[in-house]
Amino acid sequence: MSKSIHRKELIVIYRQEILKDIRLFTSQPVAKFYDSLFLNLDLSFVPEFPKTGRKGFSNHAMICSFIVMKCEGFSMISDLVDYLHNNLLIAHFCGFDISRPLPSYWTFDRFLKNFDNKILSEIMKTQVLFLSKEGIVDTSFIGLDSTPVSANTSQNNPKSFLSNKFKPGNQPRADSDCKLGVHTASNQTNEKKYEFYWGYKNHVLVDCISGLPIYEMTTTAEVHDATVALDILAATHSFQPITDCTFLADKGYDVKNIYNQVKDLYNGECIIPLNKRNSKNPKLLPQGNPICEAGLAMWKDGKFSDCGRTRQKFCCPLKSSKDTVCPCHHKNFYNGKKHRGCTKYLTIPDDLRLSIDRDSKYFESNYSLRTECERYNSRFKNTGQERMWVRNKASVTNLNTLAHISLLAVAVAAITRHSGQSYRKLKTIKRIA
Repeated sequence: MSKSIHRKELIVIYRQEILKDIRLFTSQPVAKFYDSLFLNLDLSFVPEFPKTGRKGFSNHAMICSFIVMKCEGFSMISDLVDYLHNNLLIAHFCGFDISRPLPSYWTFDRFLKNFDNKILSEIMKTQVLFLSKEGIVDTSFIGLDSTPVSANTSQNNPKSFLSNKFKPGNQPRADSDCKLGVHTASNQTNEKKYEFYWGYKNHVLVDCISGLPIYEMTTTAEVHDATVALDILAATHSFQPITDCTFLADKGYDVKNIYNQVKDLYNGECIIPLNKRNSKNPKLLPQGNPICEAGLAMWKDGKFSDCGRTRQKFCCPLKSSKDTVCPCHHKNFYNGKKHRGCTKYLTIPDDLRLSIDRDSKYFESNYSLRTECERYNSRFKNTGQERMWVRNKASVTNLNTLAHISLLAVAVAAITRHSGQSYRKLKTIKRIA
């Protein structure tokens, strides 16, 4: 009887020792992945604890935990809390004392809302500078694009039958910071499909060779892409020079100021498709003269400048004739005035925007590099950033920056370890770490 009791006591002791070994509750490749990730993450300049007040949890540990959240693709903080409680070894690698209670949901939520985004931006800058020093990130070909980020509101629910859910004055109560935006629902040039949404935008400047982010900015959804392009380029140039760059973007950035600034300030060039903006393409003769509705070649009738552009005026060739009748009986030909007939105007390409040959092989081959922006946006969405579950701009901004930091941290760890794997394949690196 005593032997059986003694054996049961030994089994209980063995079970207790097994439960204390936290390595048994986490996949070893995943644990090694996060261990390597955090060892190569420089947080030395980030204040770990506040100078005054309660000490609380370490800022370093909180940042690392959100990197885990983005690497695992969690979109909700509650998923992060459950994951850390079920994987204590990873919580230990983050920097938490696992012998004490881990942070609650509300602790993580307050951190996102109150933490200074400038510190997270500095972390991202140090990563970009490290990758640039290693020869991975380069600014020869850079592309800018924006990603819509939906706010946490029922008005974004496609199953909602409210008729005025996208009315500009109908601000969602759940998130008072978000704004009404629109994004195209198709990449086809001949389709004009678009969707409205309440939320934000994340503007990302990407190295089109390595496919890694260089700089990012979060705005509300109503901000036009072209209005922040020059600010993003200037902010990037302040720590990573973009001199002699080739700037790639879609036709949403086809603005005259962008062409001029890239050329004058950075000695670069722009590869941007022409946004016709509902402009018409009149039939032209080989000499460049347009053809009127009656099929006649129109005459030049002087030039004039308007809104920073020079336009050539063309007039009806029969406007001074007294006996000839307009073949198509145009209404302006019978207006009773001395200068009769129709008129047309052609903009003279005297600026960089209109002087680019967009049908050349050079333009097409360079513009094809912009697909790296689309690929990176897809990886960014896979971190759980397509729809937000927080309800203020500060939290959304910090989560977006943390997502970029996570993808850069994966690249830094892969390059430092010389694993031979692509630094863009997150799942593969986690699986074979």
